[in-house]
Order: sequence, then C-alpha cells, then structure tokens
Amino acid sequence: MRLSDKPRGAWPVLLFLIVVQVPPSIAALGSRASAAADADELEVRAEPGGGVRATAHPLFPAKPEVIQALLMDYAHWPDLFEVRMKVVASNIQDGVATIDLRIDHPVMPGERRLVTESRVLPNGGLVTDLKSGDFKRYHRIWKLQSAGDGNHTRADFELTVEPDSLAPDWLVAMVVRQELTAHFRIVKQKALAYSKR
Repeated sequence: MRLSDKPRGAWPVLLFLIVVQVPPSIAALGSRASAAADADELEVRAEPGGGVRATAHPLFPAKPEVIQALLMDYAHWPDLFEVRMKVVASNIQDGVATIDLRIDHPVMPGERRLVTESRVLPNGGLVTDLKSGDFKRYHRIWKLQSAGDGNHTRADFELTVEPDSLAPDWLVAMVVRQELTAHFRIVKQKALAYSKR
C-alpha cells in the first residue's frame, strides 16, 4: 500500500504526528508521575464522542479553606501548572469569575485561548465551564471536604476537555494525565507551604 492509498481522514493525524514531535517529557511518562497519579486515583480516558474525561481524588495537606483560596486565586492560576499560560483578563461579577487564559502548549502549536466561567459550589469547591476560545468542551468540578484530623482536604475532581485541534484523543489523554499529575503536586506543595506559615 502506498501512502497515497491511505484513507483521507488519516492524513491530518499523520501530518500532525510527523510535523509535531512529542516532547520526551510527554511521550514517556516517568514512574514518579505514574505513582503520584495512582496515589491521587487519577483516571484519564478518551470519551466515545470526542475529548477526554479525567477524574481524581487527591488528598491535600491543608484545610479546605486553604485549597479553595488557592483555586480561586485566579490571577495566579498559571503558578499551579507546569504548562506555560498567562491570564489575559479576569472579571468577577455576581459570584461568577470570568477568566481569559492563553495557553502555550508544545503538543498543540500556537497559543490557545481558553475563556471560562467559575462559580463557587454551595458546600465548597468550584465548577468551571467553557465560555469561548479554542476548545470544543471544557467542564471542571472541584468538590472539597475536610479529611483526617481536619487539617487535610479530600477533593473530588472531574474534568471533561476537548481542544479544537488535530491532536488525537489518545495524545490529549496522555497530556492531560501528565498535566494533572503536576497540577496536583504543585497545589499540594503550595498548600503545605501555606499551612506552615
């Protein structure tokens, strides 16, 4: 079979994989990342209708109020992730935080725009939904509850995301898994540092 005999629908994915080299840090997830993800009960899978769904139950070394404050510090959201991003605009009105982010990701060339609206949940936590940008879907829920001696937080986390790109869902799932593992680790570090003040 010649390359020209391949089905037309495969060309965009093939071209993407040839043109965009997946960085080694994403292509080979280390054992530390896998162990951390297992500890947080992180599961990431491609959705049948497109996109990726992730769930996790991380345990944070701080009270729920501390975790809530970290998650609601919208101006410093980029500090909670390893991927390069910046807050272009933020507006909080009537309990709704509208955040306009630019994400520069090595797997999806070019800057991606993500505009979301976040609301505080009645019993603690946040729900965030896509408003506009370079994504087809984005829905994130953080539910927070006190754990252990009251100085810890058990979180129920859920994310459904579908970037508007040629990246196949299996690659998006791999990237989301790595990014969430790093995200949970960073939030734990910041929560621990805050609790020691």
